[in-house]
Amino acid sequence: MNHPATSIRIQAACSELIWAARLNLLWIVFTLLGGVILGLGPATVAAYTLARRHSQGESFQAWPEFWTVYRREFVRASLLILPVAVLGTILVGNYLYFSALGPGSEALRLATLVAMVALAGVGTYLGPLYAHYELPLWAYLPKASLLALTRPASSVVLLFALATIVFVTSAAPVLTAVISIGAWIYLNTWLCLRFFEENEARLHSKGNS
Repeated sequence: MNHPATSIRIQAACSELIWAARLNLLWIVFTLLGGVILGLGPATVAAYTLARRHSQGESFQAWPEFWTVYRREFVRASLLILPVAVLGTILVGNYLYFSALGPGSEALRLATLVAMVALAGVGTYLGPLYAHYELPLWAYLPKASLLALTRPASSVVLLFALATIVFVTSAAPVLTAVISIGAWIYLNTWLCLRFFEENEARLHSKGNS
């Protein structure tokens, strides 16, 4: 016989998986709605916004709330997300190109790999930062970069979580359409909210000392 507490935990886990799958579907639908390029930024920001609200225990209607954020943040979100996405695409293309050239381009390949990891580290903070803090648009990328550099343990945890999801998805690509993106956005937000709380508590204690 299952212990009641175990059953509750299983039900809670299933509920979170369903939420991640719903978030995944919302992100895909609204990204496609904007023709991918124009939809990527606002869909990503809307997904992070709803993931934050869900993590904090809020109840809301996912589809209308996603659409509201998507419309409101359409321009700002594109200005925030698209440059990072373009840079990431360029780095991946360069990495594949240098890898195909063979041993003679090993230094360039490794340099590109380091740049990709650095961009990924900064990018893991960007969406949660935008959803959690109200800052001037230009301030989010420097703030994300500062957190990535000054919180190395948190950055390693985030990169490990991202790498795990990428690895699992590469083994079963169908997960991209089912849950992978939503799971990453939700997990990324959940982790970052706790890192932000720890950082704020640390800064507050320093200010009072």
